[in-house]
Parts: sequence; structure tokens; C-alpha cells
Amino acid sequence: MSTQQNAPSPSPAAGEEKPGRIAALAALNALEGAALAVGGIYMLAVGLFGRPDSMQQAEMGGLTLVALGLIPLFAARGLLRRRSWSRGPALITQLMALPVAWTLLRAQGALIPAGIVLAAVAVTALVLLLNPATTDALGIRRGPRTTPDA
Repeated sequence: MSTQQNAPSPSPAAGEEKPGRIAALAALNALEGAALAVGGIYMLAVGLFGRPDSMQQAEMGGLTLVALGLIPLFAARGLLRRRSWSRGPALITQLMALPVAWTLLRAQGALIPAGIVLAAVAVTALVLLLNPATTDALGIRRGPRTTPDA
């Protein structure tokens, strides 16, 4: 027997292509992160160059949105690299997006379509995140199923 037959197969992160669901999940997280960052930059610009009701509130809101935008962007990068830690920030981002989507849906005018899009993105990402195949692709071990003794 040759030594190649006995050699262990390369890890999924090193040799295999990323499953489509991981790429889609990373894209959704990157989209959310970019939207938050752009919104934050806009708020900062209005705070610095416009006439906001409160300059400090606009600047702090803008900085907060930029900082919050970094979370899904880092999660997207981790997902593309198939890092198990990336699932947590991605999950938190989607859970935080659901109440925001609900608030937008209860608003009036142009905010309703934005709420629909945000809800669709968040629910889709949650389905992809909680899919057992995604958990396996990220190398997250699922604990043994135990039944309680009666």
C-alpha cells in the first residue's frame, strides 16, 4: 500500500468548495452589514454637514450604526472562511433584525417595503444558519441527544 492511501483526507476548510448555503449566508450578512455601515455614514454626514435636530445625536447614531455594521461584515468573512465562531454573530444579527423589521412594517409609506425586505433577509438567513448542514459545514459539533430518565 502506498502512503497516499493511508494519508488523512484534507479538512473541509482546506480542500472542499464552500456549500452554496454558506456563500448565500455570507452574502446576506455582508448585505446587512453594508446597509448598516452606509446608513451610519449617511447619519454622520448629516450630523457634520447638514442641519440635524441634534448634531450629537446624529453623530452618535451614525457611529453606532457603523459599529453595528461591522458585526455582520466580520461574520460574513468568517462564514466564507468556514470559521465556527462566525455563526454566533450572524445569528445575533438576524435576531436583532427581526424587531427592526417588525417596527418598519408597522410604519407608513416607504418604510413598509424596507421592512418586508429586512424580514425576508433575516428569516432566510435564520433558516440557513439553523440548517444542520450549515452546522456541519462550519465544523460545529452537535451534542449527543439524550432523553431524560422518567
